[in-house]
Amino acid sequence: MQQRCASQSTKRRSGYTRIGTLIVILLICGVPSLAMAQDATAPDSGDTAWMLTSTALVLFMTIPGLALFYGGLVRVQNVLSVLMQCFALTGLITIIWIICGYSLAFNTAGMEAGKITLTSFVGGLGTMFLKGVGVDSLSGTIPETVFITFQLTFAIITPALIAGAFAERMKFSAMLIFSILWSIIVYAPLCHMAWSGDGSLFGDIIGALDFAGGNVVHINAGIAALVAAILVGKRIGYQTTAMPPHSLTLTVVGASMLWVGWFGFNAGSAVAADGAAGMAMLVTQISTATAAVAWMFVEWGKHGKPSALGIVTGAVAGLVAITPASGSVGPIGALAIGLVSGVVCFWGATSLKSKLGYDDSLDAFGVHGIGGIVGALLTGVFVAKGLGGNGLAEGMTIGTQVWAQLLSIIITIAWSGILSFIILKIVDATVGLRVEEDDERMGLDLSQHNERGYNLS
Repeated sequence: MQQRCASQSTKRRSGYTRIGTLIVILLICGVPSLAMAQDATAPDSGDTAWMLTSTALVLFMTIPGLALFYGGLVRVQNVLSVLMQCFALTGLITIIWIICGYSLAFNTAGMEAGKITLTSFVGGLGTMFLKGVGVDSLSGTIPETVFITFQLTFAIITPALIAGAFAERMKFSAMLIFSILWSIIVYAPLCHMAWSGDGSLFGDIIGALDFAGGNVVHINAGIAALVAAILVGKRIGYQTTAMPPHSLTLTVVGASMLWVGWFGFNAGSAVAADGAAGMAMLVTQISTATAAVAWMFVEWGKHGKPSALGIVTGAVAGLVAITPASGSVGPIGALAIGLVSGVVCFWGATSLKSKLGYDDSLDAFGVHGIGGIVGALLTGVFVAKGLGGNGLAEGMTIGTQVWAQLLSIIITIAWSGILSFIILKIVDATVGLRVEEDDERMGLDLSQHNERGYNLS
């Protein structure tokens, strides 16, 4: 009896073993096929999680980061107006992006690799109101909805940067109209030229490198800021009255938020949770730290004391300059870009502005325009493998790559400068650019919004 039971038990175990072996074989053969079938239609969860995080970080850069950074730099009677501008632009540009901005920037219908056509400069209107975009739509390995929102945060912060140039004197209505027209006519086409892929003017035809927005965001905004500062004119008492920031505490807090948020800006532009994102994060940190310290020591040597305003402005200069290079250079390049941008942007925001006499209220051109140009040019140098970069494309030398970078910069300056001038002239002819003298003296908080940012009693 015991032998029969033992025999039956042995047979059952043998049967279980065969069944288990069969299951394992099926799993080994079948699961990869299933996974591959799912991967073809489903987003990568790791990439998607990182891009969701990056999107939130970049939005964090505008509200509250840039809002506090700029808000602390203006005089007390204008702080609320700056916060209002950043907040209003976040809402307004979102609507514009959904209606037509995304389509103009990323619709690729009719584009051909290596061929210059109208679609090399601007996208079509086939995806207006996000036509055809659904829950299952993909952009690479992430949902297209996530990509749309990520790119939207770039479209939001760019016109907000310009507002620093005309702070304390432009009408709120004029700022809104200008920003709407500028986002459609200037920003969206430049975004398309740089990032829309095969057939795009900068990325494909010229071969320029702009990983996260040196041309698209910073040079573009910096040139528009310079044009706006000149056309709107200087603030009343600019050359005769001291105009110190009302709260450097807010400015330092805002700059700290920008530094943190910029990791989403640069590392997020890899559009994947991979080694490229990791390197972009590392070089962003290195460049920012180096530029902050460089600005601090230059200012210390020139004025005898280092300032909080100086070190945070230097940090922003380093963030700006590494932006176009963050996907192409290594640590050596980041150190060099940070050092050069800290020194050159200090010169741009102090000596150059003083010599030329324009009133760029919050140094939008001095930091973003000049820092963007420095970063874009040096990208062409430090992309070389011998200097720690990713390596030049086939057939390219440092000389030809720098030329490609320079050509893209020239086109950006011309595009942004000329079109911004025209848009500002149109706005001036319709609603007027500048507030009345009495309103400017009163402050934009009261004259434009009938509110006070601070209790002055």
